[in-house]
Amino acid sequence: MAGSKNDYLELELLKWATGQVNDLGTAPTPYIALYTVAPTDAGGGTEVTGGSYARQSSAGKWAAPAAGAVANNAEIAFPQATADWGTIVAFAILDAVSGGNFLYWADLTQSKTVNNGDTFKFPAAGSIDLTED
Repeated sequence: MAGSKNDYLELELLKWATGQVNDLGTAPTPYIALYTVAPTDAGGGTEVTGGSYARQSSAGKWAAPAAGAVANNAEIAFPQATADWGTIVAFAILDAVSGGNFLYWADLTQSKTVNNGDTFKFPAAGSIDLTED
């Protein structure tokens, strides 16, 4: 039997995961994490550590979901690295500043090496796009 989530649930899940008002209940604060080894659907991967790295809240930085997708509408910037972070190949959205639950992940379309003194950011206007289907 074929099936899928309906459009209503897809949009509500996207609102919930990005910290927006939704019909599912209290939304978490979404935090963006950077990875030097990509995670999988089960989690894992290698998250950046040290050198002033910290997950960044993306609360309030998302457009309203439509057509099963949602994108950031504001810049999400990380602090200036005080040590080499390595080559960033993926990111994830989690529901806590440390630990927490793994919600979404994706490979970057282009990896970026972050060295001491560099700043990593996702520019505004759709640099992160989450899709439900």
